[in-house]
Amino acid sequence: MFTGIVEDIGRIKRLAADRLEIISCLDGVKPGDSIAVNGVCLTVTGLDGGWFFDLMPFTLRDTALAGLPVGAAVNLERAMPADGRFGGHFVSGHVDEASPVEKIDAAAGKILWIRAGRENKKFLARK
Repeated sequence: MFTGIVEDIGRIKRLAADRLEIISCLDGVKPGDSIAVNGVCLTVTGLDGGWFFDLMPFTLRDTALAGLPVGAAVNLERAMPADGRFGGHFVSGHVDEASPVEKIDAAAGKILWIRAGRENKKFLARK
């Protein structure tokens, strides 16, 4: 479970089809921890001069990680512990698709118009 509050800005050290490595100042991170990287929930699989995450092909293809270069800044957030305090809002679920923003209506309080893929439209609630 994540609150959506970014704890640190990390940097991509390496990004390959099956592995991501990130450098961050967050301490206490260990293998098995869940970390949201630009909103993508990943599990730390190793530590050696950075954090390692194993990736599935669809994770790299269909999320906010797609196309990021080495050195890119990424938002990092640790999963909230079961006894933790909600310090903002409540975020659950996983990313199924990265969709383009079609329009931003700033006059109406930053309403976003997003184009979703046909296969995921049935899961969306009009808001």
